[in-house]
Amino acid sequence: MALIEVRNLKTYFPVRSGVLRRHVDDIRAVDDVSFSIEEGTTVGLVGESGSGKSTIGKTLLKLTPATSGEVVYAGRNILPLDENEFRPMRRELQMIFQDPFGSLNPRHSILQIVGEALEIHFPRLNKSERQDRVVSLLEKVGLKPEMAKRYPHEFSGGQRQRIGIARALAVEPRFIVCDEPVSALDVSVQAQIVNLLQDLQEQLGLSYLFIAHDLAVVEHISDHVLVMHHGKIVESASAAEIYENPKHEYTRKLLAAVPKFSH
Repeated sequence: MALIEVRNLKTYFPVRSGVLRRHVDDIRAVDDVSFSIEEGTTVGLVGESGSGKSTIGKTLLKLTPATSGEVVYAGRNILPLDENEFRPMRRELQMIFQDPFGSLNPRHSILQIVGEALEIHFPRLNKSERQDRVVSLLEKVGLKPEMAKRYPHEFSGGQRQRIGIARALAVEPRFIVCDEPVSALDVSVQAQIVNLLQDLQEQLGLSYLFIAHDLAVVEHISDHVLVMHHGKIVESASAAEIYENPKHEYTRKLLAAVPKFSH
């Protein structure tokens, strides 16, 4: 069953000109896109910078307003919901960001960063229960319990991304948008993070939209792949099909550009 269904989604950004800031045109970041994500699977979304793929991720989580279309999550179109109606669902829909350092508050310890989400979404937990939960989350993503007391600058890029993953998992989501989660990391570390995401998916039954510009990384993790170009999906097929028999010229161009991913 589809956990997420995207129907004719459009996200346009107005272009304004002149003293009166008149609306003269639109940047069509997402232009009439439809796809679905089955529960417990990963859909890879690949394209060059500026193709609109990150805008799709943000629109699905209502971080960027859609112009039109539907995003149906667990049978309900979430786009028309106001913040109060959407709040109970927000914890089920999470995001892992491209730049782990930029998304972690440098003045907060890891205990505070991961624990903050627990405070908001699980207010009944007392301080000691929260701490236990944070330690358990850190262990789940391959970090040591004593690291909870440290600050973001004390960690490597790969470790910071593990912290970002722990923070996303803290609220027990069903669906995670992984927005270029490995593009800022060394190739050897990329493989570790991708393998971690796959292990977590298996353990927790998570569903992912995995956004990347590197087709080799997407092949490794995805069940189904969408290729995006200038705001539109130009090809949609299983990961194996995309690699063995790419139909669109743009897909072939992307494939020609990538080195082999280290499994």
